[in-house]
Amino acid sequence: MLTIRREEPDDAEAIARVHVHGWQAGYAGIMPAEVLNRLNPRAWAQRRRDLGTADPEHPFTTLVAEDAGTVVGFTTFGPYRNNQDRGDLDPAHGELLAIYLEPAHWGSGAGRTLLAAARDGLAERGWTAYRLWVLADNIRARRFYERAGHSPDGEESTYPVPLSGGLPPVLLRELRYTTGG
Repeated sequence: MLTIRREEPDDAEAIARVHVHGWQAGYAGIMPAEVLNRLNPRAWAQRRRDLGTADPEHPFTTLVAEDAGTVVGFTTFGPYRNNQDRGDLDPAHGELLAIYLEPAHWGSGAGRTLLAAARDGLAERGWTAYRLWVLADNIRARRFYERAGHSPDGEESTYPVPLSGGLPPVLLRELRYTTGG
């Protein structure tokens, strides 16, 4: 049975594992394999700890999905990041920053459950309409959001993916989606 709860400090490793596995499976064929292969869950967990994402005073909220006591997914939401900058927040708008699942849980309904929990969390903070960014080539994610009532609003951005060896970053196109409330 799937349960949803707020992130706790001890969840950093489990959330990072889900995040990395989600990137590796979801962005295969979109991001260079070299980038996906070098992802390090321990480093991502430390980044979560450094950012204090489990702190109740943090501007963003992360909820985790557990199945039989194991974290299998998470979602993060909060105020809209102008230019996707966590230091430039627009409290007039909400944003869904992330939904990631262990690939074995794709298609299980866990993503819809996390999305519903994020919507409830956003609404509790006054945002019945909100925004999110998705890679243009991530057709699976785009279909997920579109089936849930989100649609592109015409805004686009470029997500730079750093490469090793001093190579210039790969630039991936992102689309902004919105939903009304």
